[in-house]
Amino acid sequence: MEQYKKDFIDFMVESRVLQFGEFTLKSGRKSPFYMNAGLYQSGDQLIKLGEFYARAIHAEYGTDFDVLFGPAYKGIPLSVATVMALSKLYGAKIKYCANRKEIKDHGDKGILLGSKLHDGDRIVIIEDVTTSGASMAETVPILRAQADVDILGLMVSLNREEVGLGGEVSALDEIRNKYGFSTHAIVTMSEVVEHLSHAEGSAKPLIDSKMKKSLEAYYKEYGVKH
Repeated sequence: MEQYKKDFIDFMVESRVLQFGEFTLKSGRKSPFYMNAGLYQSGDQLIKLGEFYARAIHAEYGTDFDVLFGPAYKGIPLSVATVMALSKLYGAKIKYCANRKEIKDHGDKGILLGSKLHDGDRIVIIEDVTTSGASMAETVPILRAQADVDILGLMVSLNREEVGLGGEVSALDEIRNKYGFSTHAIVTMSEVVEHLSHAEGSAKPLIDSKMKKSLEAYYKEYGVKH
């Protein structure tokens, strides 16, 4: 596992964005872990977050694209922080774009924030986490209604590696199969478990034997079959 992935897992835990315990998800599933990207709030956290996304995007898509699109609402700060990091780390001149939930009818009119979209624009979409793929059902039509764009793919922070709405493959795979563009995550839940199950020195691992059993039971019921 690349070092930046290990650092990102530690960063999620330190920021309390990734927590372990007992949680009821929006889907109704009882999960032993929960991720809330809304807890990235300070300037230093957003700088680091943008850099982690930038490294993952660079690894999967390079910098040969035009626009980074962040769906409202959480995707807006993610897209801004990440294009700044792409500029700082790689000298890339990527524009950010996001959507409004309601179309503005005065001043800077329309549904988009940031860069306007043009025919031929190559776009990468950025989100926090995808569990059902429902947001893409809104995002993709918005993008394609603005211009004849080329959607290269989607980058999220965590692949939960559990079945999506279809009940057979992950939400990320469902998106890839439905829309025909690639889907990636900075880290997978398997990588999180691997990293946090092995403490360094005398430290106690965050994922102990009890939590490991809870995770195994959860993934036995909801996990994707590799």
